[in-house]
Amino acid sequence: MASDNCPNPPTTKMMTMLLIILTSALTSGAGAPENSPSGDRQTSPATSFYDVLKSNGLPIGIFPKGISNFSIDAASGRFELHLLSPSPCDAKFETHIRYQCNITGTVGYGKIANLSGVAAQELFLWLPVKGIQVDIPSSGLIYFDVGVVFKQFSLSFFETPKDCNAATMDDDVREDVVIFVDDRDRVQVVENFMEKHSTNEEGRAVS
Repeated sequence: MASDNCPNPPTTKMMTMLLIILTSALTSGAGAPENSPSGDRQTSPATSFYDVLKSNGLPIGIFPKGISNFSIDAASGRFELHLLSPSPCDAKFETHIRYQCNITGTVGYGKIANLSGVAAQELFLWLPVKGIQVDIPSSGLIYFDVGVVFKQFSLSFFETPKDCNAATMDDDVREDVVIFVDDRDRVQVVENFMEKHSTNEEGRAVS
């Protein structure tokens, strides 16, 4: 005869409740990694922006190391990026390129337009770079629009991001830095600058 102390077999109602509890526990466990630090991990802002350049057929070295963050409008391509450097910095290519702390522009396939915050050195002058473009298909060249002409360089200079060193602004350099606000004033400013530079050199020679 069966003992009265034996447990009763589980009822259908009890089995249903256990199944619901087990399903809830499994669902909660599956979602846990998304709330963990590893689940929240995202690609760094710098790497993401370099990916934006690559996806548009542009070399990643046109901007330096040290991008802290950036934003981009996917529809228009308008972007804004910020460098870690608290002041303008220079990177050495075939020529020197100067980067401001904040840079804006519009990226499209094979080109960047409406660029602000980048300048290229030309003799004693710093010419603002208004746009950058490459040939499609590639010719191995890259072009910097400095307003009057396109300066061309080998793409090989821009294969990887360069170190960006703090720009030195001593007395001799400061008077050689010219930022053009309006292209209509460019020729006159250059003429005035060259005249001033020539006069300074003559004065130093006499003294």
